Amino acid sequence: MKRTSSSLVRRIFELAFNQGDLVVVDELLTSESITHIPTWGMPASRTGFKLFIASLRAAFPDLYCIIDGEIFESGRLAANWTMRGTHLGPFLGNPSTGRKILAKGTIFVRIADERIIEVQIQIDQYDLLQQLGIVPPSRGGA
Repeated sequence: MKRTSSSLVRRIFELAFNQGDLVVVDELLTSESITHIPTWGMPASRTGFKLFIASLRAAFPDLYCIIDGEIFESGRLAANWTMRGTHLGPFLGNPSTGRKILAKGTIFVRIADERIIEVQIQIDQYDLLQQLGIVPPSRGGA
Protein backbone atom coordinates (compact mmCIF):
# COMPACT_ATOMS: atom_id res chain seq x y z
CA MET A 1 0.00 0.00 0.00
CA LYS A 2 1.44 3.34 -1.05
CA ARG A 3 1.59 5.91 1.75
CA THR A 4 0.88 9.55 1.11
CA SER A 5 3.21 12.23 2.42
CA SER A 6 0.41 13.45 4.65
CA SER A 7 -0.06 10.03 6.22
CA LEU A 8 3.70 9.79 6.98
CA VAL A 9 3.68 13.00 8.97
CA ARG A 10 0.33 12.28 10.60
CA ARG A 11 1.61 8.85 11.71
CA ILE A 12 4.65 10.46 13.33
CA PHE A 13 2.48 12.90 15.25
CA GLU A 14 -0.15 10.34 16.22
CA LEU A 15 2.18 7.47 17.14
CA ALA A 16 5.48 9.08 18.17
CA PHE A 17 4.45 12.42 19.66
CA ASN A 18 1.04 11.45 21.05
CA GLN A 19 1.67 7.83 22.07
CA GLY A 20 5.45 7.69 22.54
CA ASP A 21 5.95 4.94 19.94
CA LEU A 22 9.41 5.89 18.67
CA VAL A 23 9.67 2.74 16.53
CA VAL A 24 7.55 4.52 13.93
CA VAL A 25 10.36 7.08 13.50
CA ASP A 26 12.72 4.26 12.45
CA GLU A 27 10.05 3.00 10.05
CA LEU A 28 9.28 6.34 8.40
CA LEU A 29 12.67 8.12 8.39
CA THR A 30 15.66 6.66 6.59
CA SER A 31 18.78 5.93 8.64
CA GLU A 32 20.48 8.74 6.67
CA SER A 33 17.71 11.27 7.33
CA ILE A 34 18.78 14.76 8.30
CA THR A 35 16.84 16.55 11.02
CA HIS A 36 16.91 20.22 11.92
CA ILE A 37 15.73 21.06 15.43
CA PRO A 38 16.87 24.63 16.12
CA THR A 39 18.28 25.43 19.57
CA TRP A 40 17.49 22.06 21.16
CA GLY A 41 21.03 20.64 20.97
CA MET A 42 19.88 17.38 19.37
CA PRO A 43 21.95 15.51 16.76
CA ALA A 44 20.86 16.23 13.18
CA SER A 45 19.78 12.63 12.66
CA ARG A 46 16.92 10.20 13.07
CA THR A 47 18.26 9.51 16.58
CA GLY A 48 18.18 13.23 17.35
CA PHE A 49 14.55 13.40 16.22
CA LYS A 50 13.67 10.54 18.56
CA LEU A 51 15.53 12.26 21.43
CA PHE A 52 13.58 15.45 20.71
CA ILE A 53 10.24 13.63 20.85
CA ALA A 54 11.26 11.71 23.99
CA SER A 55 12.32 14.93 25.73
CA LEU A 56 8.96 16.56 24.95
CA ARG A 57 7.08 13.50 26.21
CA ALA A 58 9.19 13.42 29.41
CA ALA A 59 8.42 17.09 30.09
CA PHE A 60 4.77 16.84 28.99
CA PRO A 61 3.61 13.23 29.60
CA ASP A 62 0.09 14.04 28.36
CA LEU A 63 1.47 15.59 25.15
CA TYR A 64 -1.07 15.77 22.37
CA CYS A 65 -0.29 17.19 18.94
CA ILE A 66 -2.50 17.82 15.93
CA ILE A 67 -1.80 19.00 12.42
CA ASP A 68 -3.75 22.17 11.72
CA GLY A 69 -3.05 22.39 7.99
CA GLU A 70 -0.62 21.14 5.41
CA ILE A 71 0.66 21.71 1.89
CA PHE A 72 2.37 19.08 -0.28
CA GLU A 73 4.21 19.71 -3.52
CA SER A 74 7.01 17.90 -5.37
CA GLY A 75 8.12 15.64 -2.52
CA ARG A 76 7.98 18.38 0.11
CA LEU A 77 5.41 18.83 2.84
CA ALA A 78 4.85 21.80 5.13
CA ALA A 79 2.42 21.65 8.03
CA ASN A 80 1.34 23.83 10.92
CA TRP A 81 0.74 21.93 14.14
CA THR A 82 -0.37 22.56 17.70
CA MET A 83 0.79 20.82 20.84
CA ARG A 84 -0.90 20.72 24.23
CA GLY A 85 0.29 19.26 27.46
CA THR A 86 0.96 19.68 31.15
CA HIS A 87 4.49 20.48 32.30
CA LEU A 88 5.20 17.63 34.72
CA GLY A 89 8.88 16.90 34.03
CA PRO A 90 12.13 18.80 33.42
CA PHE A 91 12.11 20.94 30.26
CA LEU A 92 15.21 22.62 28.84
CA GLY A 93 16.84 22.45 32.26
CA ASN A 94 13.82 23.84 34.09
CA PRO A 95 11.87 21.92 36.75
CA SER A 96 8.20 21.12 36.21
CA THR A 97 5.69 23.89 36.81
CA GLY A 98 2.44 21.91 36.56
CA ARG A 99 1.22 24.47 34.01
CA LYS A 100 -0.78 23.58 30.93
CA ILE A 101 0.59 24.76 27.60
CA LEU A 102 -0.64 25.24 24.07
CA ALA A 103 2.14 25.89 21.54
CA LYS A 104 2.25 26.27 17.79
CA GLY A 105 4.86 24.85 15.46
CA THR A 106 5.75 24.06 11.89
CA ILE A 107 7.23 20.98 10.29
CA PHE A 108 8.82 20.72 6.86
CA VAL A 109 9.74 17.34 5.39
CA ARG A 110 11.30 16.03 2.21
CA ILE A 111 10.16 12.64 1.02
CA ALA A 112 11.74 10.14 -1.37
CA ASP A 113 10.67 6.55 -2.05
CA GLU A 114 7.81 6.84 0.47
CA ARG A 115 10.17 7.68 3.37
CA ILE A 116 11.16 10.90 5.03
CA ILE A 117 14.72 11.98 4.20
CA GLU A 118 14.77 15.39 5.88
CA VAL A 119 12.83 17.03 8.71
CA GLN A 120 12.87 20.59 9.95
CA ILE A 121 10.68 21.18 12.98
CA GLN A 122 10.08 24.34 14.93
CA ILE A 123 8.09 25.29 18.02
CA ASP A 124 7.43 28.82 19.24
CA GLN A 125 9.79 28.30 22.17
CA TYR A 126 9.58 31.86 23.43
CA ASP A 127 5.79 31.67 23.80
CA LEU A 128 6.11 28.22 25.36
CA LEU A 129 8.65 29.45 27.94
CA GLN A 130 6.37 32.42 28.70
CA GLN A 131 3.45 30.06 29.33
CA LEU A 132 5.61 28.10 31.76
CA GLY A 133 6.61 31.29 33.59
CA ILE A 134 10.29 30.72 32.74
CA VAL A 135 10.50 33.85 30.57
CA PRO A 136 8.58 36.96 31.61
CA PRO A 137 5.74 38.15 29.39
CA SER A 138 6.56 40.77 26.77
CA ARG A 139 6.02 44.37 27.77
CA GLY A 140 3.35 46.19 25.79
CA GLY A 141 4.09 49.35 23.78
CA ALA A 142 7.76 48.57 23.17
